[in-house]
Amino acid sequence: MKRVKQMHILALAALALAGAGGALLWTGPHSGEARAVAPAPVAAVEVAAALGQTITEWDQFSGRLEAVDRVEIRPRVAGTIDAVHFREGALVRKGDPLFSIDPRPYSAEVARAEAALAAAQVRAAHAQSEQARAQRLLDDNAISRRESDERINAARETSANVRAAQAALDVARLNLAYTRVSAPVSGRVSRAEITVGNLVAPGAASPPLTTVVSVSPVYASFEIDEQSYLRYTALGAAAAASARSEQGSVPVMLGLVDEEGHPHAGHLQSVDNRLDPKSGTIRVRAVFDNADGRLMPGLYARLRLGGGAPHDAVLISDRAVGTDQGKKFVLVVDPSNRLSYREVTMGPSYEGLRVIRAGLKAGERIVVNGLQRVRPGDTVTPTTVRMMARPGAAVAPAGERNASAQRFPEPAA
Repeated sequence: MKRVKQMHILALAALALAGAGGALLWTGPHSGEARAVAPAPVAAVEVAAALGQTITEWDQFSGRLEAVDRVEIRPRVAGTIDAVHFREGALVRKGDPLFSIDPRPYSAEVARAEAALAAAQVRAAHAQSEQARAQRLLDDNAISRRESDERINAARETSANVRAAQAALDVARLNLAYTRVSAPVSGRVSRAEITVGNLVAPGAASPPLTTVVSVSPVYASFEIDEQSYLRYTALGAAAAASARSEQGSVPVMLGLVDEEGHPHAGHLQSVDNRLDPKSGTIRVRAVFDNADGRLMPGLYARLRLGGGAPHDAVLISDRAVGTDQGKKFVLVVDPSNRLSYREVTMGPSYEGLRVIRAGLKAGERIVVNGLQRVRPGDTVTPTTVRMMARPGAAVAPAGERNASAQRFPEPAA
């Protein structure tokens, strides 16, 4: 009986506490008045109008510069280096002397060959006169046919000896000319690998004396992917690339690592005859003028391959793009400042902005800052800003022509 009474008291106490809590929750300082619920705050976001601009799209690749002509200078005769006639790293013209090899042994060989030729010519002249005399004696039946034939053969043999002596003289003179090592092409010469006083030997296995590379024009070799190759083939770019003249060729722009943009203009010069199945790429080569010699073989090159004709495009900042289960979207602000979800199709990057293929029109306002704080259907307090490529960098005015777009990977999901 006592235990039942205690449980009854505890139940009454719990009811009293619940009533007191409800009174504290729903009553204000004045008894009987309900407290008003505060409305949700309106989010403040930055919005900008999507830009409409006429652009020309480019495909971007990387490669290396190569010399059109590169020659390793090796000796063609043996001997001692007598002189080096160039300054290392200087520009040389075709035919300029580079090295001198001791010519005295070869001069002596030329003199010996000249003497041998003169002796052969004397013997040939004597044999010719003997043949003529034998022919007269044979007509008078003063000698036998056999003796006449022997003199004819002797004349022919001495005539052949003259030609052999002449060939030996030509070789001797050629070897003497090889002692003067000249530049085979115009270009920039490297350092002298072998200096004065050293003995050199001819042949492909001998160490090179120096190297000469042509300066202008210069090649840029790079690889394009299979899709790009097929696209240019469909546009007829392969035929233009194989043309011998620059007229109608596919334009290529080049920039070095320390240069802004791609200031050097060239054209596609050749396309390889097969695609590498391992990498899925094909080797191509572009050619550029290099009058000032700045484009040095071996340098890293940033290349843009000319795309299609100029066309109108919609450009927005990448900050305005959201990802929803692999889909790209933007939040469009209507005239009543209400947000709506809009799926978009991404394109290449252009001057720090993103080309939108579909889903958005130029002039529509979208959220560019504060995308994480709002959701579709919210009403926002917009602050209008300019569409910026990146913080502190303004985009060129809409409608500016002769722009370019580069193909970069789309933002990761």
